[in-house]
Amino acid sequence: MTTTPVVRALGELAHGSAHAGPTACACPAPEVLADRPDGTVVRSGRVVAKAHAADSEVPALTARLSLAASPRLAGILLPPLPAPAGPPGTAEGRAVSLWPYGAPVDPADPGAAPWEDAAALLARLHRTPPPHPLPPMRGPVKAARAVARMCAARPGDPATGPVLAAWRGLPGWARAEHPVPGPRDGFLCHGDLHLGQLVRHPAEHGPWLLIDIDDTGLGDPAWDLARPAAWYAAGLLPPTIWLRFLDAYRAAGGPAVRPEGDPWPELDVAARALTVQTAALALAKSTAEDRSPDEVEQLMIDACVRIASLPPELAPEHAS
Repeated sequence: MTTTPVVRALGELAHGSAHAGPTACACPAPEVLADRPDGTVVRSGRVVAKAHAADSEVPALTARLSLAASPRLAGILLPPLPAPAGPPGTAEGRAVSLWPYGAPVDPADPGAAPWEDAAALLARLHRTPPPHPLPPMRGPVKAARAVARMCAARPGDPATGPVLAAWRGLPGWARAEHPVPGPRDGFLCHGDLHLGQLVRHPAEHGPWLLIDIDDTGLGDPAWDLARPAAWYAAGLLPPTIWLRFLDAYRAAGGPAVRPEGDPWPELDVAARALTVQTAALALAKSTAEDRSPDEVEQLMIDACVRIASLPPELAPEHAS
């Protein structure tokens, strides 16, 4: 991976923050954990430095960092480390935050994936009263932007037809990039839940915590369950795992779905939106990389074909 000015700046910041004073060290070079437009993450020892997206709004990011640092969220969200120039700092013009390193989910051991822990953490997050004013959770916004990105990457391409048809079948409020708050939009939500958003801290055998607060805010908690629900509906997540996740969420008192019975009245719209979002990003990314969608991506595109073919009486209510 090419070392960019942002990566170098983050490496120096993480390395400096991991060492007290000017003492020489023999630690390895900083490790790039991610380098994408929406976030560049570099680790040095016990410290991780993150450069947030260039278009991040500093007041909103500051509120989200304060949320992660709040004692009310202890044991749910990984708390940030103090930034040298206050929360957040900057690197090459991008807002930066510092975090303790946590051990991630092992992708080579899917059987040990902490689905129940993720569900319980979400339920606790959703039940926690907001400690201060927060921006909206960005789940719906990300779906709308993914569709726009697909259309820009493949203008007029018939391959986008089923994805756009599934998108247009959603209620208007679910397709708006700046949706009007609804009656269930007052809950604390993560905004981008997947297994890559969990780490163990302070050690590999410590408790699981949620990370990445870039999309966190107030919203409908159903959006935090939408990705595993969409994966289950598309055949990517086995029914046994989906039920383990759902049962653990309900057992922890999660408010996104009714305590028992069919969860789909609450989850249907959000799960369809996440299906469209994932399929749209698959088409955009495969175009940028000059390749065909891989097997997993194609499953989500195929799911959009099924959604688009549903008769009107089975489509979400109030579609426009």
